[in-house]
Amino acid sequence: MAVEYAAAFPGAGGQSRAAKTSVSLMPLSMARTGETVRIQSIRGKDDTRRFLNNLGFVEESEVTVVSELGGNVIVQVKGTRVAISKAMAGRILTISPEEGTK
Repeated sequence: MAVEYAAAFPGAGGQSRAAKTSVSLMPLSMARTGETVRIQSIRGKDDTRRFLNNLGFVEESEVTVVSELGGNVIVQVKGTRVAISKAMAGRILTISPEEGTK
């Protein structure tokens, strides 16, 4: 289940128009084992985003899902393996690296 994302840009008369390109976003919690994805954005409160940033989850970085175990997702980010809860992984929106280069 991917979320369609289209950036809105201000148009004439204060109305917004959607960008012509859209990117299919997927929460990290939905990535399969062995899949490598690129982080597009992180949702949540400032403390949550800061916590994930300190672990290495920053926009445009690649993350590989190593395994899922007991409600946690083990991922490799910036050369380090990190375990986060599925709920926390759901706050990290990703795209496939191939789609991000279009």
